[in-house]
Amino acid sequence: MKKILSNRPLQLVFVANLVSMIGSGMNSAATTWFILQVTHSEMALGLLVVLNTLPAIVTMPFTGVIIDREDRRRLVMFLDAARAVITCTVAVLALMHRIAIWELYAAGMAVAAGFWMFWPTVTALIQELTPDSEFVHSNTFLLAGVQGGWMLAGALVGYAYNKIGLGGVMLIDFSTYVVSFACYLFVRKGTHVPRMAAAKAASEARELALELREAEGDIARFWHELREGYEFLRQNRYILPLGISWSLFISGMWTQGILTAPLSDRLLHAGASGYGHLNASWAIGAFLSTAYSAVMIRKLGGRKTVAITMAALGACLFVLPFSHFMVIAAATYCVMGSARGVGGVGITSGMMEMVPTHFMGRVQNTFYFLATLLQIAFGLVVGAVSHNIALAGGFFIVGVLYGLAAVTAVWPVRAAPRLEAAMVRD
Repeated sequence: MKKILSNRPLQLVFVANLVSMIGSGMNSAATTWFILQVTHSEMALGLLVVLNTLPAIVTMPFTGVIIDREDRRRLVMFLDAARAVITCTVAVLALMHRIAIWELYAAGMAVAAGFWMFWPTVTALIQELTPDSEFVHSNTFLLAGVQGGWMLAGALVGYAYNKIGLGGVMLIDFSTYVVSFACYLFVRKGTHVPRMAAAKAASEARELALELREAEGDIARFWHELREGYEFLRQNRYILPLGISWSLFISGMWTQGILTAPLSDRLLHAGASGYGHLNASWAIGAFLSTAYSAVMIRKLGGRKTVAITMAALGACLFVLPFSHFMVIAAATYCVMGSARGVGGVGITSGMMEMVPTHFMGRVQNTFYFLATLLQIAFGLVVGAVSHNIALAGGFFIVGVLYGLAAVTAVWPVRAAPRLEAAMVRD
């Protein structure tokens, strides 16, 4: 762990994500609450989730190649800058009281397009920057920054929304993108392309094949690299159960976002402040999990830890509709956040152990793409069931997604190299 704490590039990534998540968390909560108050419909929130997913369907099959062939630090900086411009534009419209729901949907889609490329890029960048055998600690460190920012966002968003409105919250988000951009600017100097590093370490035959591909056209080379990623997964099928669990986990988290605001509004009658408290409780649990994630993964093993935490998330979703008091709901969200933290570290660390650096972007995007398909399928279903039948039905559906993630995490496969071996070294 000392190697991670003293690693300056990782320190900058930590600060960037801590600050960025304060803005993103406040933006997400404020937008969701604004739409719910204007439309009074869970279907509108389901539509928001689906629309935020659609850009990924178009771009994700191809962005993995870009992540694996370009400098990941520069990609992150570009994505931060683009999302900052979009957020600033929406903030101005909101402050002028000229914002429409369709404009929030459109801005959400544009920012989401950046998000779906941003996180696979950051994860791949973390893999590059992490010393050997320290993946659990680096992922825990990253989680601390992300959830620390989300915790502060949850604590502040209810008060901020009531005082400065959607436009003011958007301006805060814009300023955090600026800080994040500055942090990544100083992560390192020069250009680092993962495929260059892979080529240097390859055999002479491999180097010859790469040289031959250099002579091909850019489009042909791009398609070759895309097929190469899928071929890697076909030849290493032991990755699939954990990857599918990852997809179910991601889709469950995003679909769950449809339910938190209605829970605060319809069942707890706690308003925007209560919505912020629930988000903060989730983030507190996830932040606290950084203290024991590595220990649990070392004691139980990566896949078993993921299964236990996904099962815990599912159980909490079944309980939440019956928690008619804020203190019970907040405590449940804290447990869920803790399970999310440990499970997330277990999944990403396991993937980093199994997948070579120069394949990480394409492999990640394959499972993120599956997650987007699940979100589209379940986003509108959860919204429709919650609005037209019962809010408890929406919670039940998301709980089932987490339950399936628990099952696939421990699905029997042949021994996976390095998955259980690499867990923790100080």
